[in-house]
Formats: sequence, C-alpha cells, structure tokens
Amino acid sequence: MNCYAVTENTSCGRAFQEKPHPYRSGFERDRDRIIHCTAFRRLEGKTQVFTPGLDDYYRTRLTHSIEVAQIGRTIAKALGLNESLTEAICLAHDLGHSPFGHSGEKVLDTLARDFGGFEHNWQGLRVVDFLEHPYPDFYGLNLMYETRLGLAKHHSPYDKPRGNDFQEQNCSLEGQVANIADRIAISSHDLEDGMRAGLIDSNSLSDLSIVRQAQQQIDSATINDTSIRKTRTAKAIIDRLVSDCISSSSQILAKAQIKSVDEVYRHSDDFIVLSEEEKKGIIDLESFLFENLYEHKSLQETNKKVKGWLEQLFEQLCARPEHMPEHFQDLGAKQGLQRTVCDYIAGMTDRYCLLMLERGL
Repeated sequence: MNCYAVTENTSCGRAFQEKPHPYRSGFERDRDRIIHCTAFRRLEGKTQVFTPGLDDYYRTRLTHSIEVAQIGRTIAKALGLNESLTEAICLAHDLGHSPFGHSGEKVLDTLARDFGGFEHNWQGLRVVDFLEHPYPDFYGLNLMYETRLGLAKHHSPYDKPRGNDFQEQNCSLEGQVANIADRIAISSHDLEDGMRAGLIDSNSLSDLSIVRQAQQQIDSATINDTSIRKTRTAKAIIDRLVSDCISSSSQILAKAQIKSVDEVYRHSDDFIVLSEEEKKGIIDLESFLFENLYEHKSLQETNKKVKGWLEQLFEQLCARPEHMPEHFQDLGAKQGLQRTVCDYIAGMTDRYCLLMLERGL
C-alpha cells in the first residue's frame, strides 16, 4: 500500500482492546462485524428509491451498499489504498438510515428536534457505537477508529453530516473513496431503476452528456433489447466515472506529494476527486434525477403517507413503551424514552413499520 494509506500500524485502534485475530486484520474484522450485524441485514427492507415489498425488482439500501463497496474496492485497489477499510466504510455508510428513505429521515428529525434531531450519518455512528450489542463486555461493534471516522465524515450532495467529536479536518483517503463511490453508485443505479420503472423517459436524457457518452460507448443503437440497453448504459457510466476518479485522484496525489495519513487528515479539501468535466456530468445527472425521479408524483404519493405513519408509530410507542424489545426498554431508562423510541423506529424495515401500525402495536 502507498504511504498515505491507512494501515494497522498507523491506526488509532479500538476503544476497547482486543486480542489480534490469527488470520484477519483489524479492518477485515470491521467489515465482517458490519456484515453480520442486525442493522446491515435490515437494509434489505429499507427504501432506496422504491419501497421494498411493493417494488421488489429495484435496489434496496442493502443492494446499494454492496454496489458502493464494489466500486470503492476497485478505486482503492487501483490507488494503493486499504481495500478492507474502504469496504467496511462503504458497507456501513447507510446503517443509520430510517425506514422510507429520506422522507422517513425528515420525519424523524422533526419528531426528535427537542432531543438532538435525527440525521442518518450520525445515527449510523450510534448504531455501531451503541445500539448494536453482540458482545458481553461492551456496547457497539468496537470498530477501528478510522472506520468510525469514515462514517462520521461521510458526505455527498444528499448527505450532510452533523457535528461530531472527531477533530480531524477530513477522513482518510479510504473514507473519501467511499464518499465518491456512493455518488457513483446512486446516480447510475437510480437512473437504471427509474428507466426500468418507466418513470424516466429515455428521450428526456438526450441533454445529459454523461448519458449520451455512455450510450455512444456501448453503441446502444445496436442493442435491440431495451432492458439490456438500460443496464449497459448504467454500467458504462460507472466505468467512465471510476476510471476518471482513479486517473484524476492519482494526479492530485502525485502533485500534493502526500507522505502520511496525518497529512490527509489536515486537509479539508478531498484528494479523491473527479475531473471538472465528469464532476459536471454527475452533478447534471443528480439534478436530473432529483427533478424527474425523486420528485415524481407516483413516488410522492407514498412519501406523503410516511409522515402520518411515523408520527402515529412514535406516539403509540411513547405511550406504550412495553411494546418495544426489552433491550430498548432498558435503553429508555438510560437515555430517555423519546430518544429510544426514535432509535427503535429508525432500525425498522419499511414493512415491519407498517406491520406494527396494522397490528395497532
């Protein structure tokens, strides 16, 4: 690995000391702990764009996280970074997401406004530091410091992390890779899912240079199967952006002559970047998706219902906390009932949330 990659020798380690594993590194253990935790499994039932159980042919938070990890590892390997750390951050970056995607997040933030609010990056840290409890000696997963730092500093146009206790100006390069891998995955697979769902008209994409260039790359006119054409377009966008990220970041790092991880932490500007051309391309695509997919009337119909669903569930659980698992009842006595109810709802899948409402608790 390069000198600016995180290694176990340069790591700040874990909050609780543990014996080294005989054949897995600390960051490999982080990755495995994330994959095996309950919050990761529940991502399968949480909305990415389409609601699981109603639209089962499209991405969920789980499949999105796996795709981010695949893109992240590819970039990290090419740049000589710590692949296991990158993968761990990528897999964990959405652990704090509420049911019903960003609509659910907004509702929980309003409900929790008097006791800290709700933001899924901050909630993700609560999940790995406190809410998961698979070990007898401590709460949380006891992840390596750099994994937790990557989660705390995770950002994108739609992720705005709130204040945290980390003093570094920036996360590691591995964390920066996770940031850009997230953007690449979302923009490409949401485009594909939107086209598959018939919510995006292919003709409306003609003004987007990033899509037009991808279609030229695959020679889409020669592909008769429209389903294949949609998939190959999305894959071509990923390939183009990943290749550009590797090339552009390599040039930036060579020019900056970074010699250590600490130097990375002291720079507020990212070293893992896209070229100006591709940055404009992905920004244009993100804007297009916001206007033509995320704000589509068929999706907004469900989003309008989310407020009522979560408000009702929050009120019912605050009035009858005995309907929460014993672990959460114990937490309520330590951190306050409303905060605990918010934590409990945030961990639910979409369908479990609706099931609780149907049962009237």
